[in-house]
Amino acid sequence: MKYPVITIAREHGSGGRIIAQKIGKALDIPVYDKTIIDIAAQESGLSPDFIADAEKRRTSTFLYNLYLSSTNVSIIDQVYLAQAHVIQQVVQEGPCVIVGRCGDHVLRKMKNLLRVFVYAPKEERIRRIVEEYKEEGTGSNLSAYLDKCDKQRSSYYNAFADFRWGDHRNYNLMLDSSIGIDLSADIIIETAKRWEWKEEDLSAEGGAP
Repeated sequence: MKYPVITIAREHGSGGRIIAQKIGKALDIPVYDKTIIDIAAQESGLSPDFIADAEKRRTSTFLYNLYLSSTNVSIIDQVYLAQAHVIQQVVQEGPCVIVGRCGDHVLRKMKNLLRVFVYAPKEERIRRIVEEYKEEGTGSNLSAYLDKCDKQRSSYYNAFADFRWGDHRNYNLMLDSSIGIDLSADIIIETAKRWEWKEEDLSAEGGAP
């Protein structure tokens, strides 16, 4: 059965990564999240930790823009391009779920692309990062911590994309995961199963950023 490529952007603590895993299992398609960082690191020569850290920084960060490669491409741009290249490669292999990494923007020229944004009330997200994620280094003000995480994601995304992170015009589905993780996943799964397939050219040009 043909499924669209699914991209999932999400607020921190909304359960988007868990939802992605459930979708991948139900549809028997691969899920690419932090594995994109690992592959990009291998291909670019940058360390995985550096790439992960770069995603959290604005492109206007002075030290990042000051440090240029021999081709005058800033490090933050190199990180984006390296991950974009990986995303373009994996979709050539078939349907998959791409979590974060500006996936919906990188693949914006694809016809068979289901773009999802997952969000949730802040109190639900706080509960999840404490009880389920058990994150360390969050500090005492969990609300401010979530705001910081979302600001980092939006800044990185907005530096490259045409639309703003979380703008409803940029997604096919926007889901409040407080309705339930399983139900949220089921809605996306059912949408993918009912997808009206469109013939397209998945050449490099078709998926270029």
